[in-house]
Amino acid sequence: MHHQSVNQYLKDHVRTVPDWPAPGVQFRDITPLLQDAKVFRVLIDAFVHRYMDPQLRPDVVAGLDARGFILGAVVAYELNVGFVPIRKKGKLPFTTVEETYELEYGSATVELHTDAVRPGDRVLLIDDLIATGGTMMAGKKLLERQGAVVMEGAAIVDLPELGGSEKLRAAGLSLFTLVDFAGH
Repeated sequence: MHHQSVNQYLKDHVRTVPDWPAPGVQFRDITPLLQDAKVFRVLIDAFVHRYMDPQLRPDVVAGLDARGFILGAVVAYELNVGFVPIRKKGKLPFTTVEETYELEYGSATVELHTDAVRPGDRVLLIDDLIATGGTMMAGKKLLERQGAVVMEGAAIVDLPELGGSEKLRAAGLSLFTLVDFAGH
């Protein structure tokens, strides 16, 4: 499959669930990409082939809670690098740093272990989807506070109209996404 057909193949397997979790929302569900063995392999390979390139190869992959764990762990394994989780507050047992970010209603906090990355580590930050960009921005700040270099943010789906990818790029983060959905 060449580039365009991979992207279309993956897009065709993202399930859109209307009015979830609230009326008017078109939820982009990536679980069908994971449950079919061939589709899952095509998905992971799309990331692995990019990051095997010596210029883009990370020292470590950081995954955002929770679907970023599924992708990030497998990508890290295939690249033969370590994986670190960035978790919702209260889940990590060791010493942590935390970053709070605003949501549409209220705020959320994510945490990273203080020994998860070393200064100068090149980190690939991965999640399933970029919407408002808040979670990925918080992850980027956490990693940078520990001295790491976030070389790229990766996700399966970008929802460009929610402004997250634009905001992340404006903050200096290059992004790699496989599927765009226009509209909310």
